[in-house]
Amino acid sequence: MAMESQMNINVCVEAENGGLHSKFDEDGRPKRTGTWMTGSAHIVTAVIGSGVLSLAWAMAQLGWIAGPIVLLIFSLITLFTSCLLTDCYRSPHPVHGTRNYTYMQIVKTNLGGVKYLVCGFAQYGNLIGISIGYIITASVSMVAIKRSQCFHKYGHDVGCHTSNNPFMIIFGIVEIVLSQIPNFHELSFLSILAAIMSFGYATIGIGLSIAKIAGGGNHVRTSLTGTTIGVDVTSSGKLWNTFQALGNIAFAYAFSTVIVEIQASKLMNSHDTLKSSPPENQAMKKAAFTGILITTTFYMSCGILGYAAFGNTAPGNFLTGFGFYEPFWLIDIESWSSKRWAKSDFVTKEHYISIPVFGIFRVNKFRVIWRILYVIVTTVIAMMLPFFNSILGLLGAASFWPLTVYFPVEMYISQAQMKRFSPSWVGLKLLSGLCLLVTLVAAAGSIQGIIAELKAYKPFQSVS
Repeated sequence: MAMESQMNINVCVEAENGGLHSKFDEDGRPKRTGTWMTGSAHIVTAVIGSGVLSLAWAMAQLGWIAGPIVLLIFSLITLFTSCLLTDCYRSPHPVHGTRNYTYMQIVKTNLGGVKYLVCGFAQYGNLIGISIGYIITASVSMVAIKRSQCFHKYGHDVGCHTSNNPFMIIFGIVEIVLSQIPNFHELSFLSILAAIMSFGYATIGIGLSIAKIAGGGNHVRTSLTGTTIGVDVTSSGKLWNTFQALGNIAFAYAFSTVIVEIQASKLMNSHDTLKSSPPENQAMKKAAFTGILITTTFYMSCGILGYAAFGNTAPGNFLTGFGFYEPFWLIDIESWSSKRWAKSDFVTKEHYISIPVFGIFRVNKFRVIWRILYVIVTTVIAMMLPFFNSILGLLGAASFWPLTVYFPVEMYISQAQMKRFSPSWVGLKLLSGLCLLVTLVAAAGSIQGIIAELKAYKPFQSVS
């Protein structure tokens, strides 16, 4: 309430001074200056993530025909539902309506409280899973560096197997330190750094694949249908791996949880989000098309060249390295707690500590304890279940239908007041139903993969 009051005061002052249009939008927030180009840059940053590392393996399960087709279908579905979601940014009218600043707020406005809670459960659960997945792959990345040094020193015939657990703990400690930075999600340079990293490791993966193909050496087997039954996998293994590959590709396109924040002002510096003219939904559709086109080009390159380089024996993680994800819902919970217990010094009081060179640092007891506990829990779970492809497949399956398809479709139907059983209504419902089926089989394949790996795995004893 205090923040809203201050915004209203700012608007009144600026209006009196004749400068309202220069500093504030109609909602009283700082005037946005972003364009479709900055929006597409944020989309590329959000989409190109750890999912790119599993695409060569996914392509190996599907083959030369189904692999590229499935990748293209997922990109088109994501683009279509993203456009539906952008039309719901303002309610009840996509151009003149009131702004909704988060994904969950849009769901609450258009679908009501029950589905709002379901959306929250799906979104928060997905972010917890992503945190676990990133810990797993970050540790594998660090182990890969150590193993490469071992291979260089002792030769490739030596196993050089190393436990993942110490590196998970190291990564967890780094997370604990970084998570204590106040307003971490508002550091604008993170988008630039993330974009460099996204393009960096995708380009490195493409370059390494081209180098491996050009270098010749051992012959790799590829086929139109992917891995061969009786040679590479069993018949049941082929089926489950195919399902799991769908989950891996779905995970690669999982960015719907932040598309609203890109369009609004939650995720990055508010001045860099889309300005009001032209209408945000028009600019965001153009940004989504550009961002997904660039992303799909990279994904196709990584998947196809990775499969050509490694063949049917493509590794689950063909690069072993990716960036950091800050779970933004942690900040949401902290904001809710500060309102719920506004008079509690433990929750709301900020302590200021002077650190040489770095200056004044704000510390809050609740924030410190809450974020440390979160990192510890996700790190322990990652140490218990360090299965890269299976975890990514399950995450992709869990997030694709509810967050990428179901809620955007249902909100668009509600906002457009679409008549039941009209051609458009039937078409959207059919799309949602088919995507639900894909999600279920992808989840089944990933869960089966986790179960199979657990049979031969001893907790806290993973090695690479």
